[in-house]
Amino acid sequence: MLRIEIEPVWRFHKDGHPQSVVVMLGVLSEIRKTGKITSAASDVHLSYRHVWNLIEQWSAFFGVPLVETQRGKGSRLTAFGDKLVWAGERMQARLGPQLENLAQELATEIKPFLQQRPSVIRVHASHGFAVAKLRELLDREPGIGVDLRYVSSQHSLVSLAQGACDLSGLHLPRGELRAEGIRACREWLDPKQDRVISLVTREMGLMVKRGNPLGINSLADLVSSKARFVNRDHDSGTRILFDQLLALHGIDPSHINGAQQIEFTHAAVAAYVASGMADASFGVEAAARQFGLDFIRILTEDYFFVCRQAFLETEPMRRVIALMKGAEFQQAIAALPGYQPADTGSVHTVRAFLDRLDANA
Repeated sequence: MLRIEIEPVWRFHKDGHPQSVVVMLGVLSEIRKTGKITSAASDVHLSYRHVWNLIEQWSAFFGVPLVETQRGKGSRLTAFGDKLVWAGERMQARLGPQLENLAQELATEIKPFLQQRPSVIRVHASHGFAVAKLRELLDREPGIGVDLRYVSSQHSLVSLAQGACDLSGLHLPRGELRAEGIRACREWLDPKQDRVISLVTREMGLMVKRGNPLGINSLADLVSSKARFVNRDHDSGTRILFDQLLALHGIDPSHINGAQQIEFTHAAVAAYVASGMADASFGVEAAARQFGLDFIRILTEDYFFVCRQAFLETEPMRRVIALMKGAEFQQAIAALPGYQPADTGSVHTVRAFLDRLDANA
């Protein structure tokens, strides 16, 4: 199966300098993580001397050192080097899903010209860690291709109803907002044709700086603490959920400092907070832990897939169900902070699905 990867490259230009410079942010990131240039060199399969020469070239280009070394204490990034790494992580978190969508579109366009044409499962789902892990395992399956597009829950159900995808991602909150979520998705569910597949539960809440210096423990604290907030984009399911929570608690979004500042993924808002550009955001626990943030749980969401019954009976989809039920996927999900397998891979009629939601509200 052909897979295309599109990756951003940071190329720096300077007036009066004859050449541009490409900084390998992965090298700096590894030094920040391990404190060892040898580890960074091994990570990119280059010699220690080569990597050190690169670091010296980058420092000379910028006129500012990127790495400091101390005898017996290893190496560490300077404030400037650290800022470059954080900027790179923010860029990857924000652009990664969009670049994946573009790569998938390109792969779909050129696939008809190739001799090998595996069975392709078209997946429309909101960006999340469990979906990414499933896609990672499916990419290793011979004879199955995955056309994954990141869209909101509402848009993915519309895509399924219009025949534009085979699997549609759907996440619904537990608690007081459950009924509102059901009403939003009910009109796009066909009780006769659709089947719902259980996947995972995930914890949603506030991401704050390590140590929670502003003492944020609730949505109301976002206002009282005057915390700088970074929000999700308006079309995302997480943004819709956050707005519903604010309405439920009688909080005016305009009273939250920076509520109009947006990023496009869970990882992107977490990176924004971790880099010091904001004090708090709202998203999944896994993203908070990935960037070393503290997490204040607000609610639990159930995540499902929806597909047509006819597609459920195809050989590729039977293999997907088997993979969901397999030990490797379930162990990988259990290792994600805030995620848990939840009857993963079990199939329900729409009526049974709605009854189940009512029971778990």
